[in-house]
Amino acid sequence: MSFINREETKEALEYIRKESLDIYNRLHSIEEDIKFVHLVHEASVTYKRFPSIANLRCGAWYTDPEIAYDSPAYFKSTDGHFNNWSFNLRRANLQLLKLVAEHEGIALVDSTRSGKRMPDALSKTIPIWCAVINRAMKIRYPELPDSWDVKLYTPPHVVSTQEHRAIELRLDEWSISLANSSYELPKLPNPLRPMWITPSASSFPSLPSPGSGRFCPVICISASKQIGDAIERRGGGFSYVQGSGDDHELWGMGLTPAIFWRHRKELLHTPRSHLSGLVESLVMNPSPTESNKSPPTAISHLRGRILICALADLQSQPSGGIDQEDNMSYLLVTADSKAQDIEAQPAQPSDGGGVLHLHVASGKRGQYQFLKDILPRAMGFVGRELKQGRKVCIACETGKDISVGIALAASQKYFDDDGTPIFEGSNGNARWIPMSTCN
Repeated sequence: MSFINREETKEALEYIRKESLDIYNRLHSIEEDIKFVHLVHEASVTYKRFPSIANLRCGAWYTDPEIAYDSPAYFKSTDGHFNNWSFNLRRANLQLLKLVAEHEGIALVDSTRSGKRMPDALSKTIPIWCAVINRAMKIRYPELPDSWDVKLYTPPHVVSTQEHRAIELRLDEWSISLANSSYELPKLPNPLRPMWITPSASSFPSLPSPGSGRFCPVICISASKQIGDAIERRGGGFSYVQGSGDDHELWGMGLTPAIFWRHRKELLHTPRSHLSGLVESLVMNPSPTESNKSPPTAISHLRGRILICALADLQSQPSGGIDQEDNMSYLLVTADSKAQDIEAQPAQPSDGGGVLHLHVASGKRGQYQFLKDILPRAMGFVGRELKQGRKVCIACETGKDISVGIALAASQKYFDDDGTPIFEGSNGNARWIPMSTCN
């Protein structure tokens, strides 16, 4: 290839990359996909009765909070990658079963980047989940009829016959692990069956009528249109980017699905030249009505010693300062790859508790950092504050992510099965009992 051709190719790739990361293109592409999701929801009375659930993290951009169920799902595409198939007990998504039992089906919304019709989370991870749940049900509830369907269903034009058969060989192993676990499995009225809808579909699948006793549909909606190239021009003055909601840390300038949905009309009607300024303003200066503040939630099993909330629930000053309560310490975790950690502020007699503000890298890069650095530092802080007889409030961006993980680790390390802190006494001179001595 000549030098000129190489330069032209380089320029073309750079242009495509720039267009794909442009926030104007991304938001308008998301809006186009939202219209398709709404179309599915309004397709019929049968479709309308199913709760719409966002598959985190991408699906939250396409799922209208007005019609979405509050608790999202977390089916990872990596659990469906070729030769890496898995039913992961750490993200069993069993909270969805109560919804399925109540509505006789659910709709899950996700998307994927260019080159694929649907994400592996929809084409393989969720089918695995359905089949494993159905088989575990049969183990837990042997009275279920022999006709109870335990087959694996995958989209035939996406998953090959060879891959389908390879997954089938693992289903019993995963089902036994789930059935033997301590998880509760609410009894379903009918077995689960995944079904798929993409923008390329000429018609939507026919669904069983309520009470028919056939199966409970798990409708997998892949929101984005599959395109051949990385971008596709639209008459509305933007370039369509498939799967625009994916990896929003790369293009979103701090914008989140929650902020997007609160200001959707304003963002979509703002000219390209003013959009970056508006996004920056919304991210940096949320209005009081947007915070929807609620008091930290105390974990009752731990006798209220550990509390969880979103960062916005604590912030009371433009600088991010917080309202501190007596006898309460605060662990604040912010996802920000550019910020530096703020050292722990020791407890003072005047404020009654300490504050530790940690920063973890955004996105996938932060997962390793969380386990290697953030969690050990958080555990040391929580342990010291509990030992001094204080409560500890743990806050992250949503109050449903990092804070939950830290609280879970703290409950295992510093509390017994009855929720009693593992130390003697309750004052500042209490003697800590190391976990190595507790059985």
